[in-house]
Amino acid sequence: MGSLGTAAMARMEERLAWYRALSAEDRSWVGLVAQAGIAAFVEWFGHAGEGRPTPSIEFFGTAPRELKRSVSLQQTVDLVRIVVEVVEAQVEELAAPGGAEPLRHAMLRYTRDVAFAAAQVYAREAEARGSWDARLEALIVDALVRGQVDDGLHSWAAALGWTSAPVVVFAGYAPGEEPQSVIDGLRDKGRRLGHELLAGVQGDRLIVIVGGADGVKDAARGVVARFGAGPVVIGPEVPDLHAAARSARAAIAGLRAAAGWPDAPRPVLAEDLLAERALDGDEDARAQLVENVYKPLAGTPLLDTLATYLEQGTSLEATARLLFVHPNTVRYRLRKITELTGYQPTEGRSAFTLQVGLILGRLSVT
Repeated sequence: MGSLGTAAMARMEERLAWYRALSAEDRSWVGLVAQAGIAAFVEWFGHAGEGRPTPSIEFFGTAPRELKRSVSLQQTVDLVRIVVEVVEAQVEELAAPGGAEPLRHAMLRYTRDVAFAAAQVYAREAEARGSWDARLEALIVDALVRGQVDDGLHSWAAALGWTSAPVVVFAGYAPGEEPQSVIDGLRDKGRRLGHELLAGVQGDRLIVIVGGADGVKDAARGVVARFGAGPVVIGPEVPDLHAAARSARAAIAGLRAAAGWPDAPRPVLAEDLLAERALDGDEDARAQLVENVYKPLAGTPLLDTLATYLEQGTSLEATARLLFVHPNTVRYRLRKITELTGYQPTEGRSAFTLQVGLILGRLSVT
């Protein structure tokens, strides 16, 4: 048994580049596993006849857990193959007279069970890692929803191998399926599209975090269809996972306020729901409207022009009469308002958002 183990180690050193790259400690553990496997085979083979038990695979317990992370399943198959080759090459010397063929058959049966045992060991490790990854994923999603961004979040993300940027957060309602199957389906879709993806089902709500997409439209591909019925709100694109709490906060606030705009497209940007979010009490949306609508116009004739135009039902002529200016002057000022705020007063949704921003701005200075 000692000479067989030594020969197997020498063959591994000769043929397997990844084995040569292992640390001395890991190579030593691999050698012990190989020798334990040969010893287990000898013990098993000693039970002759029909009473021979099922081959024992307890020798895999010789290896520490860390070795299973250093050696992949494919590499384990390589190890088993080399050990079998070494033993098979010496069958004639090892077998009793006339016993070479029974020994070969026994080796085939034994190595088959060893191969299945190796797959079982790695399957258990994969299941354990999958369960751990699922818990980490749930923790990350929950932390971002709560806005609890700290060093722990980065550690969890690093453990999952998250490196993608930029990041977009989606919020909607979960479909009537098993939560884990929904998350697995989303993850598979993201992998096919080349995106990193984290997802969590929280009650009836589904939160999806997409990283590495080429813009919001690219991130939405294959994701929106996995949500249940109802609105799907997209938070603003942010540079990294650390800033994703802001995107998640906007997306969730938009989902709460989406009922205020029944005809909203699916998906809808959280930015397009600023007015509804502000009316629903979202402080971020209120501050953004004041900053984007009121402050650029404050202290200029544009503010009075906008207020009058909206109060007069967006009538150009009525606004001009009340302000004692030519209608073309009103048109010019409305264009300037659009340039400064990004909202067009002559368009219904934009006019509504401007009206809410104007009111919030007035309230902020009282």
